[in-house]
Amino acid sequence: MTNESQVFTPVDLPVLPLDDEVVLPGMVVPLDLSDTEVRAAVEAAQAAARPGGGKPQVLLVPRIDGTYTGTGVLGTVEQVGRLSDGDPGALIRARDRVRIGAGTSGPGRALWVEGTVLETAAPDPLPGSAAELVKEYKALATSWLKKRGAWQVVDRVQQIDDVSALADNSGYSPFLTTGQKVQLLETVDPVARLKLAIQWLSEHLAEQDVAESIAKDVQDGVDKQQREFLLRRQLDAVRKELSELNGDPDDESDDYRARVEAADLPEHVREAALKEVEKLERSSDQSPEGSWIRTWLDTVLELPWTERTEDAYDIRGAREVLDAEHAGLADVKERITEYLAVRKRRADRGLGVVGGRRGGAVLALVGPPGVGKTSLGESVAHAMGRKFVRVALGGVRDEAEIRGHRRTYVGALPGRIVRAIKEAGSMNPVVLLDEIDKVGSDFRGDPAAALLEVLDPAQNHTFRDHYLEVELDLSDVVFLATANVLEAIPEALLDRMELVRLDGYTEDEKVVIARDHLLPRQLERAGLEKDEVALEESALRKLAGEYTREAGVRNLERSVARLLRKVAAQHELGDRELPFAVTDADLRGLIGRPHHVPESAQDPAERRTAVPGVATGLAVTGAGGDVLFVEASLADPETGASGLTLTGQLGDVMKESAQIALSFLRSHGAELELPVADLKDRGVHIHFPAGAVPKDGPSAGITLTTALASLLSGRLVRTDVAMTGEVSLTGRVLPIGGLKQKLLAAHRAGITTVVIPQRNEADLDDVPAEVLEKLDVHPVTDVRQVLEIALSPASARTGDRAGEKIPAAA
Repeated sequence: MTNESQVFTPVDLPVLPLDDEVVLPGMVVPLDLSDTEVRAAVEAAQAAARPGGGKPQVLLVPRIDGTYTGTGVLGTVEQVGRLSDGDPGALIRARDRVRIGAGTSGPGRALWVEGTVLETAAPDPLPGSAAELVKEYKALATSWLKKRGAWQVVDRVQQIDDVSALADNSGYSPFLTTGQKVQLLETVDPVARLKLAIQWLSEHLAEQDVAESIAKDVQDGVDKQQREFLLRRQLDAVRKELSELNGDPDDESDDYRARVEAADLPEHVREAALKEVEKLERSSDQSPEGSWIRTWLDTVLELPWTERTEDAYDIRGAREVLDAEHAGLADVKERITEYLAVRKRRADRGLGVVGGRRGGAVLALVGPPGVGKTSLGESVAHAMGRKFVRVALGGVRDEAEIRGHRRTYVGALPGRIVRAIKEAGSMNPVVLLDEIDKVGSDFRGDPAAALLEVLDPAQNHTFRDHYLEVELDLSDVVFLATANVLEAIPEALLDRMELVRLDGYTEDEKVVIARDHLLPRQLERAGLEKDEVALEESALRKLAGEYTREAGVRNLERSVARLLRKVAAQHELGDRELPFAVTDADLRGLIGRPHHVPESAQDPAERRTAVPGVATGLAVTGAGGDVLFVEASLADPETGASGLTLTGQLGDVMKESAQIALSFLRSHGAELELPVADLKDRGVHIHFPAGAVPKDGPSAGITLTTALASLLSGRLVRTDVAMTGEVSLTGRVLPIGGLKQKLLAAHRAGITTVVIPQRNEADLDDVPAEVLEKLDVHPVTDVRQVLEIALSPASARTGDRAGEKIPAAA
């Protein structure tokens, strides 16, 4: 094995500069002799060549940006003649590397330099690492050449075994830059040159693979688009042929344009629709905007812009419809009758539209559950001859549910108001906004605030939905809103509506409703005929009074349904013969015992007011009026308890009422002959039963005062007396709200005497006459009058309590 060695041979050669070109040993290059410097170098070489001394030699030196490199290549002039294009040229073969030295003199006009020929011999045989490099380079070069289709060159490369020649052969690679070729030229060590060639070839192959992958993906995408385009054009052609056969428009946009022009639309809506049709004509089939526009146009064309139902101006007939479908509710019936009467007169005098607005109505029906608020909306629509649509607002928290979504959102829809108009098929339906007091608000907006424009008679003739973005006239729509709790409706929204209270039904009204409406409906649902089962009035009255004590009739209907199911089941089992008339005596055997027994029906010793310190008050809840008991007790002086204790989940207002009641008695104890001096050593405890139910409000003031006066005097509060009213520190009885609901609750509970503030006496006009006939109502102005009415005579006082005798008031 011989080691690698270098041989240095000095030579003097004419310089043949190569501008921005590099020639490596082993390469054969044709040069154009029309270049002055090339001709001068070749002629100088020919002049210096000795006869028989071999071929002329030149020094091929790269000149990069006007600067010569430090290493050139010794080249022999193989042939001088003409190139393929006919110009004079010379064929030069590069031999060995030459390190350039100082300039020297020589024949001709060429530049002569001294140089040293660098001849490097590779070891033979090659070491393992060099042999592996040779194999690697040949494999890479073969792979690259095969991709280019240069099969002849592949064989030539495979035949090269010399390391130096193999490395220099990479100079033919077109992807190498001039700088990389210069680096190969100046690297003398053949193994190092081969490593550089392998590195650059590997990088080029990697880049080529990435480029081919990208090109393939792009080509696949282009092919897919072209295929899709071709198929769509074919589909359009087929549709066109079919449309010509059927006589339909050729284009979808033409179809929409024809539909818009043929539709009976308001002028501003037509202009907006035609603009959208123009956008549709300009958009491509693949554009998502096209689907948005088509959906919008479909929605606009489906709305009944000019459809209206004629109101039934038979005022007597409308009132008869309301009376037939609903018992009671005189306020609502009168309001609807007034509305129809005014509209009839306006229509007779040509005042249908004034200032762009019509005479729509916005009524808020507020009352406890089960009084018929929702079903009343259907009756109103029936009486007016209009379409009816119900919009459930309970739990709605998104403002877009009212005003609609912007069209750019995925799955955008118009708001519920627009959808209700579309569902009704007319521009003047009766729209029931159900449970408006249960509308919520969060980060998505406040739907109640969005309803302000909808329910404002001065604004809703130009209502603008976010999805439609065109004005919609809602001024002829009759809006009915239902709510259970008035306080839960925002004040600004309530200001837009006309309030109508539905405070509940009397027992007589419930009997009529059950007989005329509930019983026929439940007979049908139970599969019974009218002549098979009958409910006598005594049974209906007992169901309403003792089984379902409520403001509405929902539980009453459930009880009737349960009763009929029992009868139907017994008949199927063979235990009951039909027809059958249900009396009040049959109720216990069919549906069990009564759930609500009035205090007056109990034994006197078992009543709540059988001991001093218990008074009966009246309150209003979300379920209507209710009876409220107040209990008071005094702590024994020996326990050390003092002050006022309140229990029963009371609000701040009710706690203040208790403080005021106690303060009044302390300041007027001598006048009322009550032993209030001992209160400093004895704690007072006031309790409202049903502690799980929150209670608040000022109307229990006189009830608290009466309970404390009864406790201190030892006189019992009359069982048949209930009271409501606010008390002041001076003992004045101040007015309260919800009087009708409270009196209905007292009537349901079997109370016969009610104490109310005198300033609420005018509210008695709203109370049904049959209720007032059964109640002894006492309007009062001072709490002393309340005590005179509510407290039993002094002879009925209790005896020793807690070991101490409390003297009674005279």
